[in-house]
Amino acid sequence: MKLLRPTLLTLACLLTTPAMTNELPSLGDSSSGIVSPEQEHQLGRAWLSLLRGQVQQLSDPLVKDYLERSVYRLAETSQLQDRRLEFVLLDSPQLNAFAAPGGIIGVNGGLFIHAQTEAEYASVLAHELAHLSQRHFARGLEAQQRMQLPLMAAMLAGVVAAAAGAGDAGIAAIVSTQAAAIQAQRRFSRQNEQEADRIGLINLERAGYDPRAMPDMFGRLMRQYRYDQKPPEFLLTHPVSESRIADTRNRAEQYPDGGVQDSLRYQLMRARIQLKFESTPGLSAKRFRAMLSDDPGLDAARYGLALAQIASGQLEDAASNLQPLLEKMPDDATYNLAQIELDITANRLQAAQQRVERLLQLYPGSYPVRQANIDLLSKQNRLDQAERELDKLVEVRRNDPDVWYQVSEIRGLTGNIVGLHEARAEFFALVGDYDQAIEQLDFAKKRANNFQMSARIDARQKALADEKRMIESMLR
Repeated sequence: MKLLRPTLLTLACLLTTPAMTNELPSLGDSSSGIVSPEQEHQLGRAWLSLLRGQVQQLSDPLVKDYLERSVYRLAETSQLQDRRLEFVLLDSPQLNAFAAPGGIIGVNGGLFIHAQTEAEYASVLAHELAHLSQRHFARGLEAQQRMQLPLMAAMLAGVVAAAAGAGDAGIAAIVSTQAAAIQAQRRFSRQNEQEADRIGLINLERAGYDPRAMPDMFGRLMRQYRYDQKPPEFLLTHPVSESRIADTRNRAEQYPDGGVQDSLRYQLMRARIQLKFESTPGLSAKRFRAMLSDDPGLDAARYGLALAQIASGQLEDAASNLQPLLEKMPDDATYNLAQIELDITANRLQAAQQRVERLLQLYPGSYPVRQANIDLLSKQNRLDQAERELDKLVEVRRNDPDVWYQVSEIRGLTGNIVGLHEARAEFFALVGDYDQAIEQLDFAKKRANNFQMSARIDARQKALADEKRMIESMLR
């Protein structure tokens, strides 16, 4: 990673949106033509792989699947033309979401904590999709080319440090180098923000959500962090003002009532995230019990309590909380997956297998269900079958480093050493470490036992070397 760490810094320079003049160019003018959509796509994938190598991600299949499905739902009704999207779910309780060129959508786990309803959550993502659909990155390049390189480098050293978890050190680096100018370059221009608000509202309504959720979300965040010296990253890069909230609310009020405000599915995902970032399962259980004491009908709180009880080994109590949920919605995948987790923890593998097989019939293409099946097969020591199922899963999730990591692990256990090195190569490429990826393919070639296998590995190694050179050439 020594080569790619400065590369990440340079690439981040290209992705930061600068302050601009008051007039926005149209999508077809010269400044938006500096970078083509295909170049944005390549640049975005390169940036994503480098980011993955620097920042911890959440690997929860249920939350990842929810994020992907919810964004695609919004994309279907958006102005986004290129819908080749990629996602990164960051392991952070802080509020943040971002869109990078080429269809990269990033979300901190903390978004689920701070967005109290599904409509609020969707309003943030609709706003980010609007930045993509309007190609604000391409619009900013002309002004960006006039930035002084030392200023960009100093600023982005702090930005990358903060993103990678350096915290105060990252913020200090930013503040120490011409703070006012730097912050002006960091955030989207006021015009871009207003445009993303306006288009995001349109998209929210088209997708069936209540557009009023956007000003509600922004207003609550402004009140919550009004006096904080260090507001969350989302408010640093998307500054909220009274006038912006008023303008967004005025626009939202023009839409008819009746849009979706919330859903049980979203609240179930919130419960998972809240448990993830609570210091202990016991504290989560206490909070969920308090919620149920106020309203015994809160199914999401009962679900969260059951998960907390599984995590703390209170399996009988967890079963008693899952039972009414399963009776109410016997085919619900989320509840059934919790019961499977409980059965595996209790070593009731046969019961877990029967439930998994039923879910596979109901939801054959579900990523979380397929992942649960693979986990159970591994637990049962049916490693060859687990490997076959992972090979099928990775065909539809080829850009998911979590899946490739599992593929490498299971191939090691089955003795498929060539396949292990090939899977490790794909994993390292997805997290931006091309040197390691290419080295892993060297190891694989040494163990290849026929010409066809050697030729396949050699071709992939050359492709990865080409990708590495392409990224380096873009950054010169």
